[in-house]
Amino acid sequence: MGKKVTYFGKHYQIYLLIIPAVIYFFIFNYLPMLGLSLAFQDYRFSKGMFFSPWVGFKYFQTFFDYFNSWNIIRNTLIISFYKIIVFFPIPIIFAIMLNEIRNSYLKRVIQTIFYLPYFISWVVAITIFQQFLSLDGMFNQIRESLGLEAIYFMNDPTYFYPIMFISYVWKMTGWSAIIYLAAISGIDPELFEAAKVDGANKLNRIWHITIPSLVPIASVLFILSLASMLQAGWEHIYLLRTPGNMDVSDILDTYVIQQGFANGQIGYATAVSLFQSVVGLVFVVITNMIIKKKSDISVF
Repeated sequence: MGKKVTYFGKHYQIYLLIIPAVIYFFIFNYLPMLGLSLAFQDYRFSKGMFFSPWVGFKYFQTFFDYFNSWNIIRNTLIISFYKIIVFFPIPIIFAIMLNEIRNSYLKRVIQTIFYLPYFISWVVAITIFQQFLSLDGMFNQIRESLGLEAIYFMNDPTYFYPIMFISYVWKMTGWSAIIYLAAISGIDPELFEAAKVDGANKLNRIWHITIPSLVPIASVLFILSLASMLQAGWEHIYLLRTPGNMDVSDILDTYVIQQGFANGQIGYATAVSLFQSVVGLVFVVITNMIIKKKSDISVF
């Protein structure tokens, strides 16, 4: 005990630096968890969180009895599959390709072009797509000049998933590649030189040195991304929703916002949101166990 006190006394500056972070996470990450109790309460503004009557698992049963609940879950899983599984290798490929560019000026230009969309809000990003894909947009003008009929892409459920995925790739690829570029820059250059001396060409060096070096960080990011398996991003999808594509664009995130804010069903919305979080936790734990068993890489 005396040794611990002595150590703390010698390094108290480090602990003082930690205090703001501890306070931040306590206020914004731990205290809000008290609100999870609303999922089991018939919340009333007049009585508050601590005095509203308890209803047990009523809201969970209500959600699963809802005729459209499984369609909402299916839509969420499909969109999450695109955003997590299909999108996952794209930033890695982009980072590798960008790293192979030797012209520093060209490299900076490409980086800037791909990073900029991330700093544009989803409102502006989707507005840009709407301008291109509207009935009188540039894409339909090209079609009409070729003698083809104009299509209202934003209102057609057939085109919803392609538009959703392309807009997500356009906005997120550059930013998501930053961590992989940092990981590549940390690879010992002597490994590449040794491989080059041994006769390995560029593709061989990428396959046997660059990609294996990215596996640990990619595995950790993949595990963490699965926490959002039932959280497909409400702002992105909400802005893409139209009356025509509602059958494929109605997801858990938009449903929670609608029930919680538009309909005032705070307890019900909290229950659905808690269901999302629990499923995400299960995905993370199971995937972490599988990857840890296969490669000794894990988050915890």
